[in-house]
Amino acid sequence: MYYHKLGNIPHKRHTQFRQPDGSLYHEELVSSEGFSGIYSNLYHIHPPTRIKKVLEPTKYATRRIAEYKLLQTHLNTSKVGETGEDYLSARKTLLVNNDCALSLCSPRKRTMDYFYKNAEGDEVIFVHDGKGTLTSPFGRLDIRQGDYIVIPRTVIYKLEFEEGPLRLLIIESNSPVETVKRYRSQLGQLLEHSPYCERDIRAPHELITDTTRGEFLVKIKKQGFLHQYVYDFSPLDLIGWDGFLWPYAFSIHDFEPITGRIHQPPPVHQTFQAHNFVICSFVPRLFDYHPLAIPAPYNHSNIDSDEVLYYAEGNFMSRRGIERGSFTLHPGGLPHGPHPGTVEKSIGAKETHELAVMIDTFHPLHLTEEAIPYLDKNYPMSWTDNA
Repeated sequence: MYYHKLGNIPHKRHTQFRQPDGSLYHEELVSSEGFSGIYSNLYHIHPPTRIKKVLEPTKYATRRIAEYKLLQTHLNTSKVGETGEDYLSARKTLLVNNDCALSLCSPRKRTMDYFYKNAEGDEVIFVHDGKGTLTSPFGRLDIRQGDYIVIPRTVIYKLEFEEGPLRLLIIESNSPVETVKRYRSQLGQLLEHSPYCERDIRAPHELITDTTRGEFLVKIKKQGFLHQYVYDFSPLDLIGWDGFLWPYAFSIHDFEPITGRIHQPPPVHQTFQAHNFVICSFVPRLFDYHPLAIPAPYNHSNIDSDEVLYYAEGNFMSRRGIERGSFTLHPGGLPHGPHPGTVEKSIGAKETHELAVMIDTFHPLHLTEEAIPYLDKNYPMSWTDNA
């Protein structure tokens, strides 16, 4: 990420910076990889270490299916409505491994009456439907349909959505979520051939300095529990901050597709990277322009990765029986490819208007018990001509 700042900060780090009453502001360094990665310096009115009370933790974990066959899998979540009462209870984790977890979230409540912190994972929220605001100590971030919201671990935040359809795909990562390394210069700037650049990345734009006193609940996720901390001051008590570590938004609609004379492989769609998995964006684009080109993707055997597609919009020419909001999992060890009849049908097509998010993992994904109700039992046989 690039350098950004909001509010008031001292000329030098780790130096005296005083409040109007003469007391010191309280500096907090938020850093990754110890002191070797990206970081930001935050300046609080109150010590961020001071708490009022600690409530009992509550269990917050998912259970993997112990035994599941090696199968091409369709989770037909297209007709799913509200998935729970509030933002955390509505997060239904469907696929998981030791590197990431994929959840669907459509809460009934549109406003969180608490703050939330994921203490062990970065989060990427893809806003399939909805419009609202993410508020954090780093400021206000407006969010809209099609946005990826990237939230580094330990960032305290609160979401508020407007009335209307609301559907979120949430990707939790046990490693930092970053822009793609091959699209960056040695100093970190996105290069000319990158499918997006810094102009497309939206930083928090309005610092909210809340001096209110009272009781403020922060729910912290770690090791299968929600730990509940109560403060007597607002987490939004910053007077200023600067650095490279902050939540941001990037719209899938700002991803510029890379096309060619013949079919391009999935890495051209890569949007983010993390340890042992990548996130890709399939967006409206022109098809291949070789005179003998076949627009439909070729059959592919994943020998070392699992592939998940979340279908957001459009008509997916290589798939049958897939609807808006479906997931497919094509696991390593099995070939996957276009459904019968779709290859010939694709020839001559000039463009596609599809929109999808793809997550490729390099360790196997496991279905959870929450995924069972959405299993499409007919999908593994859907490549049979008479299926």
